[in-house]
Amino acid sequence: MLRVVAVVVEPQASFELGCVADIFGIRRDGIPDWAEFLIAAERPGPVGAKAGYRIVVEHGLAAVDRADVVFVTGWPTPAEPSRALTDALVSAHARGSTIAGLCSGTYALAAAGLLDGRTATTHWSQTDDLARRYPLVRVTPDVLFVDHGDVATSGGAGAAADLALHIVRRRCGPELAATIARTMVLPPHRQGGQRQYAIDSRPRRQPDPFGGLLDWCVDHLADDLGLTAMARRAGVAPRTLHRRFQAHLGTSPAAWVQQQRIARAATLLQTTDLPVASVGAAVGMRDPTNFRARFRAGTGTNPSDYRRTFAEPRRTPSGPAIPAGRTPVAGAGQRSSSSSSAGSG
Repeated sequence: MLRVVAVVVEPQASFELGCVADIFGIRRDGIPDWAEFLIAAERPGPVGAKAGYRIVVEHGLAAVDRADVVFVTGWPTPAEPSRALTDALVSAHARGSTIAGLCSGTYALAAAGLLDGRTATTHWSQTDDLARRYPLVRVTPDVLFVDHGDVATSGGAGAAADLALHIVRRRCGPELAATIARTMVLPPHRQGGQRQYAIDSRPRRQPDPFGGLLDWCVDHLADDLGLTAMARRAGVAPRTLHRRFQAHLGTSPAAWVQQQRIARAATLLQTTDLPVASVGAAVGMRDPTNFRARFRAGTGTNPSDYRRTFAEPRRTPSGPAIPAGRTPVAGAGQRSSSSSSAGSG
């Protein structure tokens, strides 16, 4: 059984805590008990939340000693974590626990030295501040989350669920993660490299290490995005580009491209009636069999099932909303038509 502890601190961020509590702490019909979930604080007792209520926490930091995964569910910046909390996080990490900072919780991991020399992220509005306070951390501003296995960090509030589900997928398998996501009515898988939904008009303090390459790739997913082609466009050697991806994004160019293609395919499945094979071709995966296999590997489900579960409803000219990718049953005065998304996932 996976032992999970969420560390809270006043004023506690409600959404981040709610995400991990719902994912790891709720018993669900048809799923055997698979996780033990506890909430801990440096001083057990009432802890105030940002939303105006109080949480009664029963466990102290000793709970961290027994955890497989520790979430720091937000942090009141610019406060520094206490020596007791820092020691608890560092000791848990040394024992092999995964330590995850959600949104501003990244600050606590950075202060403990767990992110030195690593890539990390936080809410897009705080990335410049995080980089200034902790120059040994390579801050990546736009991604949903960064997972190194032993330490992980997430962006803005909604990304807490993405990282938590990613950890479930990594530790317990994609089927369990997909099942939990369905019960929470969440996308089964958003890759960490997907961008945060940020509107940020501030000038960047650091130049783009990719010279606009990432934006171009996202706009041209159907093109050849092999390492050689990407390096040629960036004007650098393939080995140089590979090193930049590892240093700034914590992944390889091929893996990053795959993440973007799966993310775009998921969006097209949700918002269009394109046949599954056409969706694959639109994101550069022209072999339908290969596309289905890669989509399942990335999301835990096949394209057709993903569309049936998450497609946006559309309205008929004179009738109620129907799920995208489906057709209404023929009735009086209505002709039947075939679905444009026919085909197995």
